[in-house]
Amino acid sequence: MEKREQIYEGKAKKVFATDDPERYIVSYKDDATAFNGLKKGTIAGKGIINNRMSNALMKRLEAAGIPTHFVEELSDRETLVKKVKIVPLEVIVRNLSAGSFSKRYGVEEGIVFAEPTVEFSYKNDALADPLLAEDHISALELASKEEVALIRKYALAVDEILTAFWKECGVTLVDFKLEFGKTADGTVILADEISPDTCRLWDAQTGEKLDKDRFRRDLGGVEDAYAEVMKRLLAHG
Repeated sequence: MEKREQIYEGKAKKVFATDDPERYIVSYKDDATAFNGLKKGTIAGKGIINNRMSNALMKRLEAAGIPTHFVEELSDRETLVKKVKIVPLEVIVRNLSAGSFSKRYGVEEGIVFAEPTVEFSYKNDALADPLLAEDHISALELASKEEVALIRKYALAVDEILTAFWKECGVTLVDFKLEFGKTADGTVILADEISPDTCRLWDAQTGEKLDKDRFRRDLGGVEDAYAEVMKRLLAHG
């Protein structure tokens, strides 16, 4: 597969065209941002961990029947993926109260929900990714009602699979963000990444944060937390 021109650069990844019009190469960076890009830094080795972890989890989800953009891991930092048009929604699944949920509703972190909650937000940095009701998604024509129902179904299935897997690793999956894309024929598939950047992962015994919150909240030990999560994943992969 021939790597060609860069077509996109985001906060954590670069995307390159290839000689196949239906395939892209994603390259993971060590750059870290928080609070809609207001806080910036570097987490050494993050790109390698996020790439390898995301690929391992995508393969696990594919095996369980959830379609993803993953094609092939090319190197420590680069992966071949299916070309998709990203649906401009961030899909957040929450199993416990934390982060913006706790802040928004004035509740402490760590409340276990009776069942997972699904939130949608508008993927728009200029507007700070505002929350969306499903009627708003329709009004803005971001996705059809059928696509939203399918995305919700996939998101809850991902939660069930990954909650069970992380439990085996001694980790609680608190919440996570997903993004979906559409292939050329309109098929909705899971895209983006699944990593400590996009998931809240707490040690099941101690509650220690093993994710990007260590960077957001200046808790220190960020690289060690990412490495610990990767070590547990590999031990149970």
